Amino acid sequence: MRLPNHLLFADVVALLSEGYTVTLRAKGSSMFPFIVGGRDSVALRKRKHVCKGDIVLARIPEKTYVLHRVCRVEGDVFVLMGDGNVCVTETCRKEDILGTVLTITRNGRSMDCSSPAEALKVRFWRLALPVRRYLLPACRWWIKVMGKKKGL
Repeated sequence: MRLPNHLLFADVVALLSEGYTVTLRAKGSSMFPFIVGGRDSVALRKRKHVCKGDIVLARIPEKTYVLHRVCRVEGDVFVLMGDGNVCVTETCRKEDILGTVLTITRNGRSMDCSSPAEALKVRFWRLALPVRRYLLPACRWWIKVMGKKKGL
C-alpha cells in the first residue's frame, strides 16, 4: 500500500516515539550501495544516543524526511549525507532525528548495522568519498548484473 509521506511519517514518528521498531521499504537512491531503493527494507528504532556513522531517519528543516548517514556531529547539530551522494549534505538538530536503522534486510537476509563487518564497509566508503563518483556507476552495474544472474 502506498501512502503520502505526510500520512506515513506521522504514524512512523508516533510508533518510534512509543518505543516500537518500525520496518519500512527503502525508496530512492541516496543510500546506494548500502541500501537499494525498492529492494531493501530497514528496521528503525528510537535511540537516546546517535553517533557518527549511524543511518538515521530525520526530519530536515524543509519538513521533509531523509534516511541518511550521520557524517559529523557539531554540538547539537547533525550533518547528514547519503551514501549515494558525493557532496550534498543536510543538517538537523538532535530532536529531528526520529529513529536509527538497526538492520537492513535484503533478499530475506538481515544485516546488523552495528556489526564489525558493516562498520568496516562504512569506513571504507567514507574514505572513498573523493572517488565515490567513479565507484557508484561501477556498483550500480554490479548490482544490475548480479540481479539478472539471480533472477531478481
